Amino acid sequence: MQISSSSSSSSSFLKSEPQFRYDVFINFWGADIGRKLVSHLHSVLLQAQVKTLIKEENLQEGMELEEHMRAIAATKIAIIVFSKSYTESTCCLFQLEKIIECFETFGQIILPIFYEVDPLNLSYQVDFGFGNACEELIDHKSYPLMFRWRRALNTAAGISGLDVRDFRHDAELVEKVVFRVFELLDYKDFSITQFPVGLEWHVEKVIGCIENHSTKVCMIGIWGMGGSGKTTLAKAIYNRIYPPFIGKSFMENIREVWDPAGHVDLQTMQLKVEVGSVGMGKTMLENGLSRKRVLIVLDDVNKFDQLEKLSWNRDWFGQGTVIIITTRDVHLLNRLKVDYVYKMDVMNENESLELFSWHAFRKAKPREDFNELARNMVAYCRGLPLALEVLGSFLCDKTMEEWESVLPKAKVIPIHQIQEKLRKSYDGLSNMEKDIFLDVCCFFVGKDRGYVTDILNGCELHADIGITVLIERGLIKVERNNKLEMHPLFRDMGREIIRQSWPNEPGKRSRLWFQDDVQHVLKKMTGTEATQGLSLKLHSTSTDCFKARAFKKMKRLRLLQLDHVKLTGDYGYLSKQLRWICWQGFPSKYIPNNFHMENVIAIDLKHSHLQLVWKQPQVLKWLKFLNLSHSKFLRETPDFSGLPSLEKLILKDCPSLCTVHQSIGDLHNLLLLNLKDCTSLSNLPIEIYKLKSLRTFILSGCFKVNILEEDIAQMKSLITLVAENTAVKTSVL
Repeated sequence: MQISSSSSSSSSFLKSEPQFRYDVFINFWGADIGRKLVSHLHSVLLQAQVKTLIKEENLQEGMELEEHMRAIAATKIAIIVFSKSYTESTCCLFQLEKIIECFETFGQIILPIFYEVDPLNLSYQVDFGFGNACEELIDHKSYPLMFRWRRALNTAAGISGLDVRDFRHDAELVEKVVFRVFELLDYKDFSITQFPVGLEWHVEKVIGCIENHSTKVCMIGIWGMGGSGKTTLAKAIYNRIYPPFIGKSFMENIREVWDPAGHVDLQTMQLKVEVGSVGMGKTMLENGLSRKRVLIVLDDVNKFDQLEKLSWNRDWFGQGTVIIITTRDVHLLNRLKVDYVYKMDVMNENESLELFSWHAFRKAKPREDFNELARNMVAYCRGLPLALEVLGSFLCDKTMEEWESVLPKAKVIPIHQIQEKLRKSYDGLSNMEKDIFLDVCCFFVGKDRGYVTDILNGCELHADIGITVLIERGLIKVERNNKLEMHPLFRDMGREIIRQSWPNEPGKRSRLWFQDDVQHVLKKMTGTEATQGLSLKLHSTSTDCFKARAFKKMKRLRLLQLDHVKLTGDYGYLSKQLRWICWQGFPSKYIPNNFHMENVIAIDLKHSHLQLVWKQPQVLKWLKFLNLSHSKFLRETPDFSGLPSLEKLILKDCPSLCTVHQSIGDLHNLLLLNLKDCTSLSNLPIEIYKLKSLRTFILSGCFKVNILEEDIAQMKSLITLVAENTAVKTSVL
């Protein structure tokens, strides 16, 4: 599949627009000028296959004036050669008047050449009276016509052009003019990806959106994660639609060239002239773009200032202008109020395999003996074009043994080229947003958004807005069940950023999750104050045991995730800064009193060995989540009087639970109470019906529980009652 500007499948949008018949029109007067400068210029332009309209040729063809004027209007660039005898020709003046009209109505490009004429004298018509050819018009009192001509001369003289006095000879001037024409026409396609698998479909989709907005200034945003193909798509669209536009600009990698101190470099790139200041650049952009129908692509925008200084004001442009913005931050597009946001999703499985195969095998399908390996590589890339291309190219012509060694390594240390591209999204975050991103990478993929937000807010990370920013920039996403998800390559990239901070000293890293590193740190007791989060997941049959003293120096530890980990010694060594304790298979019969939990937001002790939660009542004023599900030996709930902020209490599948403490009625913020399959529970304290904030009450499987309709009716906020296999009547609510 090939993409080109001459594609036979060009949209009706392009066909409906007026087509330029000529690239250049040369307006001049005088036999000497025609023999010298103009003849050489015309010859060079023809050799370069620039479609050129020249006054003398068309006069010989007997072209009527009206038809001549239509031809001028169908030309992109008007070259006006001002000489001393220029105003002697009424034909030249009529043409000039038409050129200025086209300049002011649709932005025809004008390139004046001052041939032994001072632009200032031309502006004030000094030494430029109307010659003998105009005497008849003067005799007939045609002053309004001469007024229009004088205005046209004055306007043209004010346009920046080329002065023959600045060149050594005509040949040098011709060379400069031709170079400028080529620069203005800019007839060249961008090189795009070698194997554009699935690209055509995206191109047609976006062009369809442009068609729907062709009667106004159309702004299209292309949004997606790094490496998803946004720039490739923008180039393919540009190649398809650029010919009809009077002006065009493709500004690539704006993120990299952006100068936050001055912004002048970007304006210079767009104007293609030196810009002295931001204010001057903005004025020049507005004047230069005014009323023109242009095509502008702003690639990899990451700050609103970039749009503000370049092209954000629709009033600067003419009808039919198209502005395409690629970004990793959808918030910028929403703020700009673009007409349409096109999201670059990851490729599906079939497209992914085809793209990978083209790079790895130079054909659309993998070799039969590499089929399973190829599919494993594709599964790892999860539809990200950049990763598919990099991995495929890297593995091209490699042996099967080399293939087999790559994937495990890539999962631990992502391939440099992929990570380098993806990291740009991370580098653009604030320090607080980076912390949230790294926490999610290491600990919270698959967790409920609200749950994570509360925990990280407790860490003073302002996760309400921070998580929203990460979603807008495509770094994380929220699935329909409100779970946070992340592309595995972004997750691996985040973890690699942490690993690279101290590659040989894991104890000095901010977060520890790689099992070998964590075990090394705990066994060798090399943890430091740098450690903010730690995760160690062992099998339930593991016999490994660690000393609590290994946590002594981790005074800033705020996130702790342990699965079936046994600690011996004083739990007082654990950090007082803990906000999240997720300890599956907690090994003790009760939580020791010296386990510092005073700042904890969430405690998750599923599958614990607890019989009591703690021996003495605890004051945990920040605790919002308490999950003791599947604790087979738990006999009674704790005293809740010291847990004023508790919102969710989950005691699912605690078959030995017999008693719910009466202080449960003091939980004025409780939203969820889950007692599912607590089969030994026979009575609930009457205080439980004082829970005025409770919205969800789950009692399924508590077949010994018997409650009355009037009791449930007291729970004014209750929305959901799930009570299968209980003695509760289903008609209660």
